[in-house]
Amino acid sequence: MGKDFEATLKLCDETSPYALTGAIWARERYAVAQASEALRHSAGNFYINDKCTGSIVGQQPFGGARGSGTNDKSGSFLNLLRWVSARSIKETFLPVDTIKYPHMNPGN
Repeated sequence: MGKDFEATLKLCDETSPYALTGAIWARERYAVAQASEALRHSAGNFYINDKCTGSIVGQQPFGGARGSGTNDKSGSFLNLLRWVSARSIKETFLPVDTIKYPHMNPGN
């Protein structure tokens, strides 16, 4: 891609304190990949070869980052992660007869 394209991507990424939606139209897969990577923090929802307005509730999660919010995706199962705290629990039903690990044995 040309330097103008790279400069344009940089301008799009650095100009706004908001990051709600963004879109790119391109036929070349390389241009799509380059824009997607360069603008990964510039849009909460990023559209490729489509308009960047009118997301459909229940089909397209919606939410922005930077000054646009916390990038929560309302209308998506991903929003659930905002309200939960993951925790792992392990329960052993066999009696513990040693606390040593194999690497603690000087003979190994």
